[in-house]
Amino acid sequence: MSNSNLEILAYEPSPLGLLCLRRRELLSQPGKIVTEVTLNHEFLMSSLYTDSERALARTALQMCSGDDLRVLVGGLGLGYTAREALLSERVMRVEVVELLPQVIDWLMRGLVPLSSELRDEQRLVVTQGDVYGQLAGPPDELFDAILIDVDHSPDERLDDQSARFYTTEGLQAARRHLATNGVLAVWSYAESSPFADALRAVFEQVRVEPVTYDNRLIDQQQTDWLFFAQG
Repeated sequence: MSNSNLEILAYEPSPLGLLCLRRRELLSQPGKIVTEVTLNHEFLMSSLYTDSERALARTALQMCSGDDLRVLVGGLGLGYTAREALLSERVMRVEVVELLPQVIDWLMRGLVPLSSELRDEQRLVVTQGDVYGQLAGPPDELFDAILIDVDHSPDERLDDQSARFYTTEGLQAARRHLATNGVLAVWSYAESSPFADALRAVFEQVRVEPVTYDNRLIDQQQTDWLFFAQG
């Protein structure tokens, strides 16, 4: 670590604004190194707290039956959602669709904690593209699980282009990309009753599950929300 306790790994423009990848040692936990991403100088994600991202993949796969599962992940981030899916021996293939080529480049250049593990994974395919646009169109293939971890929440989006996905119409389009009894799972940092209602209008089974953890950086509990839909 540098004397400032903060190392800037990448700082570059993107279609959504200024992206910063940084690494630092926690002053409250000497020796604990975390990797963080900010967008337009606002905090986006961290390697310190990944419980809810991992639960998104784990729970969705528990809801799936059978083997040789095909998983689509919307949003690469730091890779924890994809890695959790790959931990399952029942998963045959994970396709990650990431909007920002800069984020994919960080993985390929070895700048994020899971780089070496994910780059060596033969079942993983990472492509640059708009997962919301993909789900709005006709399916080229069907997935057993679709995991969306892109926006802050259905009501607070990184880009207004994703707004349609969270509507009944958008979810009906997305459902066509699911195999029989496939699962759609969506991460959010906030609860959203309108989105839950839209899911219930399209799918037979809907689960909304909170994941609460102690955020030691701000010394308070935080809760993320996971939406699961099936049938």
